Amino acid sequence: MKITKLDFVEGAKSARGITVIIDVFRAFTTACYAFEGGAEKIIPAGSLESALGYQPDNPEVLRVGERHGQKLPGFDFGNSPTEIVAADVRGKTLVQTTHSGTQGMVNAKDADEILTGALVNAKATADYIRRCQPAEVSLVRMGWTATTRTGEDDLCAEYLEALLLDKPFDTDSLRDTLYNDPCADRFKDPEQPWSPMADFELCCQADQFDFALRLNRNGAFPYLEKIPTL
Repeated sequence: MKITKLDFVEGAKSARGITVIIDVFRAFTTACYAFEGGAEKIIPAGSLESALGYQPDNPEVLRVGERHGQKLPGFDFGNSPTEIVAADVRGKTLVQTTHSGTQGMVNAKDADEILTGALVNAKATADYIRRCQPAEVSLVRMGWTATTRTGEDDLCAEYLEALLLDKPFDTDSLRDTLYNDPCADRFKDPEQPWSPMADFELCCQADQFDFALRLNRNGAFPYLEKIPTL
């Protein structure tokens, strides 16, 4: 299995094989908690306009989104797992647009398959990839605003690689490592209430969920779907 680590939108564009778009803080952690809460599907959107334009009058559609970490006007939720955990999303379709994660999703056009990457379902994601036995895997670290490498996405890529190669990895120290990394600063900043410490804690719950999230690209509006662990 050839494993390639890539970064940002350009990395997503060049990704091949089974591709994991990594966004730990917070897009694909939020997506996992939404599915755990009963969401039917999640539609990743690249732009604010496309997110708002999808079935705007349908009460079963909820919008999740941020730019620079902050909730977008006209959206039901920011990109916050804490908000999603507290909400009733059972049976709902979520449309999600973020500064990093969903940009990778919509640009990985040459990938054979596209999966989300987060610590909360890393093992399930790696298990799914290993079942597929691909020749090539691309791990795309989206970072902060898809322009700057971040500790959490780097660490998630390292963990996924270790799982895929059946190498040991210390998950017990993940939370403390990230807490002491600059990537956690925004969660400690009282001037950034849109990034609560509760989000940080939810994002650091390694292997909380036993499902991978795969982008179903059939139809006009590709959507994320759960792939349970066998």
